Amino acid sequence: MWIVKYKPNLSEYVNQKEAVEKFLKWIKNWKQGKALLFYGPPGTGKTCLIETFSKEKNWDFIELNASDFRDRKQIEEILGQSMKQSSLFGRGKIFLIDEIDGLAGREDLGGVSAIIKIIKESRFPVVLTCNNPYDSKLRSLREYCQLVQFKKFSVYDIEKRLKQIADNEGIKIDKEILQQLAKRAEGDLRAAIIDFESISHGKKEIQQSDLEVLSYREREQSIFNALTILFKTKSALVAKLAINNVDKDPEEIFWWIENNIAHEYENPEEIAKAYDILSKADLFRQRIKSRQNWKFLAYMVDLMTGGVATAKKEMYKKFTRYQYPNNLIILGESKFERKEEREKLLELSQNLHCSTRKLKKEFLPFLSMFDY
Repeated sequence: MWIVKYKPNLSEYVNQKEAVEKFLKWIKNWKQGKALLFYGPPGTGKTCLIETFSKEKNWDFIELNASDFRDRKQIEEILGQSMKQSSLFGRGKIFLIDEIDGLAGREDLGGVSAIIKIIKESRFPVVLTCNNPYDSKLRSLREYCQLVQFKKFSVYDIEKRLKQIADNEGIKIDKEILQQLAKRAEGDLRAAIIDFESISHGKKEIQQSDLEVLSYREREQSIFNALTILFKTKSALVAKLAINNVDKDPEEIFWWIENNIAHEYENPEEIAKAYDILSKADLFRQRIKSRQNWKFLAYMVDLMTGGVATAKKEMYKKFTRYQYPNNLIILGESKFERKEEREKLLELSQNLHCSTRKLKKEFLPFLSMFDY
């Protein structure tokens, strides 16, 4: 992937000189009990800076996403001991907890207080990232952090970086098209590089028509735009990132993908391969439900996005009218009936002293024969 291949070193960081300087000063004078909080829009280099630093210094880099944690107990189990133990070979170690604002929405489960405790006790530097550090939910956490802002990239900076990549890859592209790619990214350098790679696959010259498969990015894009990107690209990473800003949970997106594979793909082999990969994602979806193990979510998302996107041999250059999932339509139409059934089951479970699950499985087939 180009975002990995062209990851900058510390001296090459574009338009983030102040943030880099603050980080290097903080890491040099680091003391236990204080974390660093990177904030700013997506694609501005927050995570990349820590990865680059740890690689150049040969430090152990441990990255976790706050959305993977469900409560205080899980946070302490995963992070607690590792932040107190030395590296196997005595090397430096640095921890990065991404998207901390996602964790802040579950104060009742003690997530924020657990992170604060870890910051106080960690023997190694801890860096957090978020989009908006001034959210009221992060008030208590801010007291233990030094804030560092990452600004949006200018169109000029993005265009300059894309030109360097084009020259290195031997791709011919007009300055006007580079500018359009830079503007579409809306300050997100990572997005611009992903877009450039997605339209450059198998080409040595980029035409204006190649931009037609791209959509303008919105911070909260519609499911239809996300499906367009997912089904049109052949890059697993592009497909995965396509659903990042969709205001729907992964399970609902799963059904959108499932319902539209056959609308997009035409080759029977590609359709079969896509559904086979999606079936594996469905196994992880069921394990999440049955075991409440949210670590499986990462595998489910990878398979249902990147796996489905790479199931095709070539991109279909056609317009597809994506359809609303049939099963969600049925659930929507039966919403009130199901609610009424749940209320009746709850009443019966209290009288019969058993769970609604057991009641539905063992007694409902018989009770449904009567008017209760």
